Amino acid sequence: MIALKSDYYMSPEEYLEFEQHSDIKHEYIDGEVYAMAGTTKAHNTISLNLAILFREKLKNSNCQTFMADIKVNISNKKRFFYPDIVVTCDDNDDVNAYDIKFPKVIVEVLSESTEKFDRGKKFQYYRTIPSLQEYILVSSQEYLIECFRRTKNDLWTLQTYEGLNTILRIENLAIDSPLSEIYATLSFDSVSELQSDNDHS
Repeated sequence: MIALKSDYYMSPEEYLEFEQHSDIKHEYIDGEVYAMAGTTKAHNTISLNLAILFREKLKNSNCQTFMADIKVNISNKKRFFYPDIVVTCDDNDDVNAYDIKFPKVIVEVLSESTEKFDRGKKFQYYRTIPSLQEYILVSSQEYLIECFRRTKNDLWTLQTYEGLNTILRIENLAIDSPLSEIYATLSFDSVSELQSDNDHS
């Protein structure tokens, strides 16, 4: 993310108005606005695969899946982020609103430029959302998914899933899926082999 230079504190209301007319997306943290960078094709493919998976698995439930363009409202408008995938199962989240206040599951597909923030400060902010039960980090460079789950006393546990034949379990949505579905059409091995060939040429 790149900070937008300004000489004054931008209020949440000013940010929301600004964002509605902006050609690019910005995240908002305590009065500061940050421009979001574009993503790789691998990142986009994974996000799309996940959105399709969630949509299909949750079609007979009251849960709704949103992708990329919907903000999560944290700490009563103190912070706004755009997760790659967010699922809400709360009827208080208005389908016509521009943001979600009660996410149940959030997924971030990792990029080199944002991985440190997604693992650190952003997860710290997400953990303050009472409704959030699972935070899922998906690698865009290898077949690897990390799932953080909220347990008793607001403790978070980590379960790691690695390899295409491994079954990802999203407990709070009752979803099981092999990583091969999430990484469908991607082949990191061929990318690695190509890089290796280039290194030796």
